[in-house]
Amino acid sequence: MRIEIRNVMCTTDLSDSSRLTIPYGVSLAKELGAKLYICHVADIPSADTYGSAIPDPIIQEEEILKYVNTQLNELMENQTVEWEPLVAIGRASDEICRMVEEKSIDIAISATKGRTGLKRIVLGSVTGRLMRTIPCPLLIVRSKKKEQIASVVQEIKFNRILVGVDFSSDSELAFQYGLSLAKEFESELHLIHVIVPADYKAFIKIKSENELHKALPDQVMNELKDMLNEEDDIWCRPIFSVLDGQTYDEINKYAFAHDIDLIVLGVRGHGVAETLFVGSTTDRVARQAPCPVLSVRPKG
Repeated sequence: MRIEIRNVMCTTDLSDSSRLTIPYGVSLAKELGAKLYICHVADIPSADTYGSAIPDPIIQEEEILKYVNTQLNELMENQTVEWEPLVAIGRASDEICRMVEEKSIDIAISATKGRTGLKRIVLGSVTGRLMRTIPCPLLIVRSKKKEQIASVVQEIKFNRILVGVDFSSDSELAFQYGLSLAKEFESELHLIHVIVPADYKAFIKIKSENELHKALPDQVMNELKDMLNEEDDIWCRPIFSVLDGQTYDEINKYAFAHDIDLIVLGVRGHGVAETLFVGSTTDRVARQAPCPVLSVRPKG
């Protein structure tokens, strides 16, 4: 089943690192024939970012909107895709989610600094909140230093796409997006399953650990291959791998070793404590991955 992507949205706070979302949005819009929206949410308490502080709130908002629209037009100068600026004032994650609904966005793109540990727990991030609230897939791009950006933006192609599969409904949805993009870009499609012994307790009760390591990889490999139809091979080049270890660690190591261009993962909704102190596989992969991560979350 081909997933139709008509509307793509980039988010940017106008910093050098967050501007990296735009070439990814332009590339996707061109490849998919989609419309591109460039979104910026201004935070009034940080109004001096946009120039000198102005006491009158109405004049202040007008000045902010004028400044942001000028910056966005400069960023999109000479681009040949159909695009539209989206500028709002408020809390970034809330406004972005509102605009995603309003414009029927199919994929949103956001940058992350990849914070870890206490700094991430205390400060959080807009991208982290979006992963758990946005009603469409979120492409997470790791921010880079200014001097690194030029080498990234020249031409973006998803030649090798990795999909993490755990056979849940979440990963099935991620697989559908990964397969659809692999067909569009005529990419290698790497379907990866990581065997975590704790997830196979019922199986282990029946078989010894030694038997488990012999029988399970073959069984999982067959299930991975069954996910594709014969005609899928025409448009993409499937590669199957069964790994053993810590899921997020194995996915990132595989991505490094195979020069993966895009990782696609499903994300589950977690409770507050688990989100802050444990984190999800998708969150951990996104903070360390050598390439963008497409986080796919079911609506609702």
